[in-house]
Amino acid sequence: QRQLVESGGGSVQAGGSLRLACKASRMILSTFTGSTMGWYRQGPENKRELVAAIGPGRTTNYVDSVKGRFTISKDNTRKTIYLQMNSLKPEDTDVYFCYADIQDERFWGQGIQVTVSS
Repeated sequence: QRQLVESGGGSVQAGGSLRLACKASRMILSTFTGSTMGWYRQGPENKRELVAAIGPGRTTNYVDSVKGRFTISKDNTRKTIYLQMNSLKPEDTDVYFCYADIQDERFWGQGIQVTVSS
């Protein structure tokens, strides 16, 4: 049973919005709040790119191509992180993977498809 379960992907037209969620229901709260978590995306060439990350102190970082359009956030009560994606572009089309760094191990979600049509 996976540690991380993603939801919220789908298809949208360019300029539209989607919100991805990654729930860590099996993770104890102290581990969740103390972990760095984020999102990667992987395209047809299987190259995985870090999109956004949020640290234990809620510091965030983004790949340049999504700055100003995507926002990562963390809800400790729900043990869930979110990726709000606005002004989506066709080049944002990819499979998005949630991850969590816990001690020396990285855990991954199953991946979720985001498709943006022009």
